[in-house]
Amino acid sequence: MSRKNGILEEQQKPVFCVLGAGHGGLAMAGHLSIMGFEVRLYNRSPERLEPIQLRGGIEVRGEVNGFGKIEIATTDIKSAIEGADVLMVVTPAYAHEFIARVCSPHLSDGQIIVLNPGRTGGALEFTRILREEGIKAYVFLAETQTLIYASRVTGPGQVTIFRIKNSIPLATLPAYWIPDVLEVVRKAFPQFVPGDNVLKTSFNNIGAVFHPALTVLNAAWIEETHGNFEYYLEGASPSVARVLEMIDAERVAVAAALGIQAYTAREWLYLAYDAAGRNLHEAIHANTGYRGIKAPEVIYHRYITEDVPMSLVPIASIGEMLGIETYTINSIIHLASILHQRDYWAEGRTVDKLGLEGLSIREIRILAVQGFLPTSKESMSIPVSLPILGPSQEGRLPEPVFALE
Repeated sequence: MSRKNGILEEQQKPVFCVLGAGHGGLAMAGHLSIMGFEVRLYNRSPERLEPIQLRGGIEVRGEVNGFGKIEIATTDIKSAIEGADVLMVVTPAYAHEFIARVCSPHLSDGQIIVLNPGRTGGALEFTRILREEGIKAYVFLAETQTLIYASRVTGPGQVTIFRIKNSIPLATLPAYWIPDVLEVVRKAFPQFVPGDNVLKTSFNNIGAVFHPALTVLNAAWIEETHGNFEYYLEGASPSVARVLEMIDAERVAVAAALGIQAYTAREWLYLAYDAAGRNLHEAIHANTGYRGIKAPEVIYHRYITEDVPMSLVPIASIGEMLGIETYTINSIIHLASILHQRDYWAEGRTVDKLGLEGLSIREIRILAVQGFLPTSKESMSIPVSLPILGPSQEGRLPEPVFALE
């Protein structure tokens, strides 16, 4: 691999490694291969990989049709990421910590890691874990605002892509690497656009609005029918949609307190799917990409296990720190904890786990832009330094302004 300033040379075609063989991972791996890219596929457990290994690839149907050859499908993380230019992490956000820890010893200079998506605070948490693991490589870390696909695994080694979204914001930590990372990933996905910074991608996490409340409020129907109804179109009744609108308003309010103008869910539906309506209920039902998507078969599903601790909890925790009330979000977290008999507040991405506890709004914004806080012991009671993950323009890691004690 030839790289300029740590980033892949312009004329080169990147090699992709997709980490995760769920609905989104299979869609992305199959689609990338059909587009002509070399693809490796990693999954923690072998069951999803066995039919792909036997057939040599993934059968893709729907908006994309074809057979995507997979060069390597493995549970061995080292062989999966070795020689790959772009690592597309397509796992539930609660697996980000595991992925960061298993990848860290095998990462190499110039590799790009993209969390698809980061949910809320994904890049911040991933950076913290890489630092804890003592990473030596200069890598470029990015997160997307949402997953590019609406897709479902439909059989062994088979996936249906219902819709590819129009526009997916992507941000890096630090923010000034966005143009360089986009130059590489847009060779495969022109749908990726600049996302300003990781605060904006995190607070434009629309899964936080749709998934947890829609699952909690339809718990009886899910248990009775085993998910045999259209999740978005039948599950989002006018009454349920009003609850989603209130969650959306609280999310937007917390973002605004940080100086971030987050899209409303209605605005996002129009940007991502060309779906419009006078209210959220109408906009959801105008989205053809949601047609045919069934509800989860059980309530113990990532729409709660992922989206509550990794989406709602960080929004509520940051809101609490900034003095913004999130009554509706708090109630869904509480109800989800009762349904699953777990403490999602304790498990979730709270401000301390994101490295934000005690920081001012100004400090949080600086952290998102430059990846570390240029501060002194005299001006700050908590020593914080998040060194840049990626080489400087001279191809070396700059010294952090303030080292951790």
